[in-house]
Amino acid sequence: MNITGTMSYIKVEIEGKTVKIEGEKVIGGFIAFKNTIKNWEPPYENEIIDEKLKQEIIQKVSDKTKNSHLVITFE
Repeated sequence: MNITGTMSYIKVEIEGKTVKIEGEKVIGGFIAFKNTIKNWEPPYENEIIDEKLKQEIIQKVSDKTKNSHLVITFE
């Protein structure tokens, strides 16, 4: 898993697919808006991310960043 981002979104790459998650950078972390997790980035944009997969992505991102200098939380 690879996580990159800006002040207003993060991109999470999992198994060769990338999802863009909008949010807001705050001191010590990033607040990601889970309602923006909908589709993979091209060329997989036609693959919808269902609720089960969305929860898996959230869990993986949370686990990866919970002990880092930049904690990603979801709202």
